[in-house]
Amino acid sequence: MIILFNARIHTLNHANPSADTVVIDRGNVVAVGGRGLLDEFALAKKKDMQGKVILPGLIDAHMHLLLYALNLSTVDCEVDSKAECLRRVQERVRNSSAKAWVRGHGWNQHDWDGGWPSAAELDSFAPDVPVYLTAKSLHAGWANSAALRIAGIDASTPDPVNGRIVRDEHGQPTGVLLEDAMHLLAAAIPEPSLDEAVSAFRSAQSKLLQMGLTGIHDFDPPVMFQALQFLHERGELSLRIVKSIRLADLPNAVALGLRTGFGDERLQIGSVKIFSDGALGPHTAAMLEPYVDSAENRGILNLDSEELFEHGRLAAKSGLSLAVHAIGDRANHEVLNGLGQLREYESKNGMPSLRHRIEHVQLLHPDDAGRLAELNIVASMQPVHVVSDMHMADTYWGARAAHAYAWRTQVRHGARLAFGSDAPVESPNPFWGLHAAVTRCRRDGVSNLEGWYPEQRLTLMEAFQGFTHGPAYAAGMEGRLGSLVEGYHADLIVLEDDPFQAHPQELWKLHPVATMIAGEWVWEADG
Repeated sequence: MIILFNARIHTLNHANPSADTVVIDRGNVVAVGGRGLLDEFALAKKKDMQGKVILPGLIDAHMHLLLYALNLSTVDCEVDSKAECLRRVQERVRNSSAKAWVRGHGWNQHDWDGGWPSAAELDSFAPDVPVYLTAKSLHAGWANSAALRIAGIDASTPDPVNGRIVRDEHGQPTGVLLEDAMHLLAAAIPEPSLDEAVSAFRSAQSKLLQMGLTGIHDFDPPVMFQALQFLHERGELSLRIVKSIRLADLPNAVALGLRTGFGDERLQIGSVKIFSDGALGPHTAAMLEPYVDSAENRGILNLDSEELFEHGRLAAKSGLSLAVHAIGDRANHEVLNGLGQLREYESKNGMPSLRHRIEHVQLLHPDDAGRLAELNIVASMQPVHVVSDMHMADTYWGARAAHAYAWRTQVRHGARLAFGSDAPVESPNPFWGLHAAVTRCRRDGVSNLEGWYPEQRLTLMEAFQGFTHGPAYAAGMEGRLGSLVEGYHADLIVLEDDPFQAHPQELWKLHPVATMIAGEWVWEADG
């Protein structure tokens, strides 16, 4: 048993919002209150927190854990110019072994000249070494000619369903692949081995703990699940992980009898991940009306409401909830229609109302704004996307952007928000997400300090709840996680500075000095 005292504790519990002392035993919170607890638990080990701030551990409700982990060792392409990106890739090619794939991530043509990059630009210094760089959105890829040859992609290769190979005026692939066309290239890249996934996660876990994250909802391939199980068996898994299932694996999951929530408090099965559309940047998000700058383009709709319902019916019969990616207003409309059918099916058949979620919910038609709350669907959103997307949204969606990333609207209707980062699309640093949720401003301080559509800003308490209560509810763990309350898991973070006393524009600069999970210090700053 340990007592942390002389602290400024924000419990995120409305019944007892602040305290000085917390008592922890066997991984759980035993009591929260004032100094009188020191006498009540006189035999416990005591730690003077010297006035530091304690908050519940933060949970990222949407992350691509394997991609994030692997990208820590790939070329960082999130730079201000194409020239700098090419310089970095060329340096990696120069220092890599012959014929080894060179990978990178983070480019965004809208931060450069606005046009798609080309294979020829990579071929100039890497004619024989395969190079493949994923866009920041993860919905576009940029390959050189060597990579295209290995993947067998040429002028005769047809566009896959829900994907497009960008071609020149002669029909030749330019090197850019959109949506499911990316799978054609990815299939040619050797998948990471279990050992590689384990090694990558070990490095990533350390970084995530230092950011104040104590839990992750992961949406990456099965090899990540294997790696997590391997580490869990050896007592090396500190983070609490909720692991999604790919739609392609749904029949196998049903045959095995897997259910959402199966596992333990450290590693459990989450939802079935389904893609309904693409993304804003590459103009593949499915829209009710065309993009402002592309009069014939309404994006790519991967499935309609009936198809979603059929997948959902199979999943729900087995106790598996859905997590559906939807960016554009048409995609969200179709998903809400499909989930509405699924709710009726659950009710008519006496089935439990599962914790279904929509991932991103970036643009809703005003007529659909209240439907997540009506259907009790979790709005799994990523506030930090606003920082990157606000100008693109204005340019490509025009006046519709007033209804984008509309957190306040969802709160007003009564929807549950579960916040994340979509890392490696964005940084998983939750304090960047908190800053974005409260200010809707860029971190550079240059943009409008009132914020982009400031009426959608949240209070800091609401933002924290998005990183605590919301993800806990989405995982069915709201009675054990998300607050510092008697009987809850002792997952917490320690900070020198109080976020509730900080200027909102400074929130992104805050960082923990210690992280505790299940009553154990899993990371502490030196000194």
